[in-house]
Amino acid sequence: MMSLVLSAQGAAVLASEGCFRGINLSGAEFGKPDGLVNKDYTWPSSDTIGYFAGKGFDTIRLPFMWERLQPKLGADFDAAELNRLRESVALIRSFGMRVILDPHNYARYHGKVIGTASVPESAFADLWRRLAELYKDDDQVIFGLMNEPYQMPIAQWLSAANAATAAIRTAGAKNLVLVPGTAWSGAHSWMVPIDGEPNGVAMAQIVDPGNNFAFEVHQYTDDDFSGTKDNCNRVSDATKALKDFTGWLKQTGNRGFLGEFGVPAPDQCVRGLKDMVDVVEENKDVWTGWTYWVAGDWWPETEMLNIQPTKSGDRPQLEGLKAALGDFSAEGKSCPALDR
Repeated sequence: MMSLVLSAQGAAVLASEGCFRGINLSGAEFGKPDGLVNKDYTWPSSDTIGYFAGKGFDTIRLPFMWERLQPKLGADFDAAELNRLRESVALIRSFGMRVILDPHNYARYHGKVIGTASVPESAFADLWRRLAELYKDDDQVIFGLMNEPYQMPIAQWLSAANAATAAIRTAGAKNLVLVPGTAWSGAHSWMVPIDGEPNGVAMAQIVDPGNNFAFEVHQYTDDDFSGTKDNCNRVSDATKALKDFTGWLKQTGNRGFLGEFGVPAPDQCVRGLKDMVDVVEENKDVWTGWTYWVAGDWWPETEMLNIQPTKSGDRPQLEGLKAALGDFSAEGKSCPALDR
């Protein structure tokens, strides 16, 4: 049986072992950059973190806003916002959970694309140098380079990702780095030329001096794979996309991470959700794990993919995740992809 640890709150929670089985706790990326905390945006509460820890989730992907953390490119982090980030990471870690840092900016800063004169890639590298210096001594903090780059030349994003990764390693951090592609980093479009060469061709040129990275993909199940429509009409196609991406990982000798995926509540969608999770769980030699989208203290009950608990209890989608979350076997705990 998986070992238990005691959190700072005194609750018995799962120790962080095995592949990531996580949740996106969204809220710190809400609002405008000058928004007020707890009015325009929020960081995860202890109750919410504790709920998901108690359900067997062992990882939290933590979205936040780059502009709010670093109001001026190349300058020191905002002291108050940095303190909130550090307190949130410490709170998550106190529950024995891992943290994925997620600048949720779509490869932009105040709307300007990384790799342009307004936002040079050196500024992006500076962001990650500073974050790496903060967390280089905790390998249970994972560095997600950027959420869903889009509408930018793939060569431009590749260069920025390589610069940020180099800055992380120069800072002395050996932490796992998660590298997305462009075009929203969809698994279904990994081999489709959208912003230039396909992600599966161009991103193979990632250079990590620490040789500890995985490619992050996202995959939704609605009509256009955007996750914005209240249906799972393409859940079979989404599952096939994950299988195809798995094949690419094995063929190229790379590792993958499913950073966002989710379904509405109907039974057929929940069954499809389990099928998607099964693809990752059955290929742990190349998959580092998954984090479901979405939950968070401020997410409305009407949000179709939301699994934040309500007064009525658990959300239906948990049934599609339950088998993986409750797998305490020796095989379930192992994660060859993370042992590389």
